Amino acid sequence: MSEQYTYAVARIRALEGSLFSNSTVDQLMACRTYEQCLQFLTEKGWGDTETGSDGEAMLAREEEKIWETVKELSVPMEVFDVLSYPRLFHNLKAAIKEVCTEETNPRIFYGDVRISGEEMLDIVREKDFGRLPKSMQEAAGEAYESLLHTRDGQLCDVIIDKAALDAIREAGREAKDTIIRDYAESTVAVADIKIAVRSAKTAKTYDFMSRAMAECGSLSVRGLAKAALGGTDAIREYLLGTAYAEGAEALAQSPSAFERWCDNRIIQTIRPQKYKAFGIGPVVAYVIARQNEIKTVRIILSGKQNNLPDDSIRERVREMYV
Repeated sequence: MSEQYTYAVARIRALEGSLFSNSTVDQLMACRTYEQCLQFLTEKGWGDTETGSDGEAMLAREEEKIWETVKELSVPMEVFDVLSYPRLFHNLKAAIKEVCTEETNPRIFYGDVRISGEEMLDIVREKDFGRLPKSMQEAAGEAYESLLHTRDGQLCDVIIDKAALDAIREAGREAKDTIIRDYAESTVAVADIKIAVRSAKTAKTYDFMSRAMAECGSLSVRGLAKAALGGTDAIREYLLGTAYAEGAEALAQSPSAFERWCDNRIIQTIRPQKYKAFGIGPVVAYVIARQNEIKTVRIILSGKQNNLPDDSIRERVREMYV
């Protein structure tokens, strides 16, 4: 029943007041240096006494705060599984590459997922793929054997990334909550569009795209792949006839504008949850909004640190939830 989340939604409504608005992002952009940005964020309560002036540590701490808040709300954590799939499947990909290539990179794993990097390495070394969630098992075995025998890292990526999209789509189909269904649909569709754009720029075949793209309800994978064979202009023409017409406009502007639209589309999908009084939707939307906020801050910090022009940074800045 939606009423069981009344306290959680009330708490989220209070927390939304501290989310960055577009004007707050403008204030951060107005900081002239990387150090001034960190000072601004510290004054906004970002990081803690241990993160100091380490930007990445500050952002990592903010990620931790998201899940600390969610746990305080006493809501079922499995609701958020769909949000963790990209990181979970990333850990699988990283573990397979490390085992097959014998190249060690301990910092490549995400720690805030159901299966840690260390455990994933153990599973892959033992080829005990039955310990993985069902949605990962077949892809894990196929990607492992493929990389071991062909050394084709891109094929390994395609197999696992496609499995991740399929898992997100299935989670959306099985979800009772509208926000999970909508989030999953938008996420898979946007990922397919990204694959089409990259494929058009690198002259990939139709078979490659068919293997990489995941089915979704709001796009025809066949139609999108065929359009990609004709280049980015053909992709734009195809998108103009879909619910993703704004993506065609962004694609015409620049690669940065297109990447920005991809993330903004997800924020637009969840924004109606600001006006919901019941259900888990506002809580899920808050988590996505915070992750988007952190991603935007990372873009700005990176730009300032590398002395990029403000116009170049601003083109990459994402739209805020509030």
